[in-house]
Amino acid sequence: MSDPKIAPQEKKGSAKLSRTDGNLVPASLSRTERTLRGIYAYIERHPLDDAAYSDAFSAVMNLAEEKRHGLSDWEDDDQAVRPAAVDLTLTAELKRFLRVGLVQAKSHGDVGFMERANELQRRILCYEGPESFDSFMLYNEVNRPLDQQFWLPRRKILLPICRDLEALERGEIDELNISLPPRVGKTALIEMFTIWIMLRHPELSNLYCTYSDTVAKTFYEALVEVLYDPATYAWRDIFPDRVVANKDSKDYRLDIDKRKHYSSLTARSLYGSLNGTCDASGYQIMDDPHSGIEEALNRNRLDTAWKHVENDFMTRKSVDKIKRLWIGTRWSLYDVISRRLDALKNDPEFANVRYKEINIPALDPVTDESNFDYQYGKGSSTQSYRQVRASFERNNDMASWLAQFQQQPVERAGALFDPGDLRYYNGVLPEAEPDRVFAAVDPSWGGGDFCAMPVCFQYGDDLFVHDVVYTDGDKRISQPEIVNLVKKYKIAAITVEATKMTAGFADDIDKMCKEAGIRVNIMRKPASTKTSKEQRIFDAAPDIRERMVFRSDGNRSKEYVMFMQNIYSFTMTGKVAHDDGADACAMCINMAFFSKPNTIEVFQSPFR
Repeated sequence: MSDPKIAPQEKKGSAKLSRTDGNLVPASLSRTERTLRGIYAYIERHPLDDAAYSDAFSAVMNLAEEKRHGLSDWEDDDQAVRPAAVDLTLTAELKRFLRVGLVQAKSHGDVGFMERANELQRRILCYEGPESFDSFMLYNEVNRPLDQQFWLPRRKILLPICRDLEALERGEIDELNISLPPRVGKTALIEMFTIWIMLRHPELSNLYCTYSDTVAKTFYEALVEVLYDPATYAWRDIFPDRVVANKDSKDYRLDIDKRKHYSSLTARSLYGSLNGTCDASGYQIMDDPHSGIEEALNRNRLDTAWKHVENDFMTRKSVDKIKRLWIGTRWSLYDVISRRLDALKNDPEFANVRYKEINIPALDPVTDESNFDYQYGKGSSTQSYRQVRASFERNNDMASWLAQFQQQPVERAGALFDPGDLRYYNGVLPEAEPDRVFAAVDPSWGGGDFCAMPVCFQYGDDLFVHDVVYTDGDKRISQPEIVNLVKKYKIAAITVEATKMTAGFADDIDKMCKEAGIRVNIMRKPASTKTSKEQRIFDAAPDIRERMVFRSDGNRSKEYVMFMQNIYSFTMTGKVAHDDGADACAMCINMAFFSKPNTIEVFQSPFR
């Protein structure tokens, strides 16, 4: 059938067209591409001809090989990246046609077509497996009963995380942080991912680390089970040339293809021997770096864990550009994942690190429905999670529920200052002159306590906290910092909280400012008792939320980040190690809106 409108378009320089099966296709396409277009045109008219789908699959595979080996237009572009052996765009199109055919076959009761189409789907998954983590998992378990499979029952809910893992593998991001509730399959997902990347890149070494040797051993044994059970797992069909060259059950090491000095995988405890055992060239994987709520409530243990991560784990790499995967519960504002995210968000030295954060609670905070109610009775239902929550509530331990299941750090239980309720700005002050620049100091002499001083620029009823002092150093560190900010921002007034221990703190600052030729009004305020201090912070909380404007993530110094963590962690219902930041903010609110300046009233003398 001819179309009289074609000829004029060709004369204007449009692409030339040729006929395939009676349809017009661009002549600039390769022969294989024209063949594939023609097959799809035929399938649209004959959707239940299963042989046509097999022909299309053959054309898809041939076209991918052409692109890979430069037999099409790819060879003309020196800058083009050589395509992978599998073109997922081509297979996705084929699967769309196949789904349409299956729908029609079901409506016609064509059982034979459905069986042959399902077999073709398996072949496509096997073909895609080296390039698609999703397809790898689907095909790897193709021999298992549906109710025993890991991936398919969870796929609908966990697929976005699978896509992010694929993006990490493709190099689109450098680090991925995953925080999910317990028993939802996050470690099993990482087990499958680790096997996939080992089979894809047998020449690379990868390091898996967790809080204990027992967990490291369990992870290693799960990988061995998959790699050594061909009757259950079908990965050999996807990677037929791969062999497991070595397994070391004593040191938890696995090698693919050949035994290496630094194994394809080494699993270790964070507190075990890492030096000399692995220099990762592929991935560093940190899974559950903390043991539980007891560690989350112990700041010293959190600090120790972070030191091991910085000094022992992150340094074990043999290449400059390493991929990192972090998985675990968001126990605390000071846990490993939180500290790493703070560095990625706020330290300019990490500005070039591309990262993504995944944080999914057990119960949706809006609907209160389960986010992990999988098929075939897997996961947890809404009722199940609500019962767990009720149990924690009866035991007066909502902090554990919020951390383990809702991914809210333990400091958030009873917290006055939720990050979502505070106001933020990008670090650029309004153009107008401020009404006032002032600061409040909650001092310390060091020894583990913190000196906190927010610098406020007041514009009407808004207080922009433009800079801070927040340090646990002694006065030789904190006092010069305060004086430097007084000079830098021309601070007009400072209120310093004074106790018997810190009575001389304000005098020292006053003396240092005078010696530097800096004019500033320094006021001393008697310190409150612990109870009245908490009440003062509680009373000031609404104004802190509504009137104070803090720098946003990415626009904070290291001290500012620690200052904000201190504010977020202040709670009225639990023990607070440091309330310095919140107390200094309450003092600022009092200075701005509730302090009455001394006044002199002039009146007529009664004796005149």
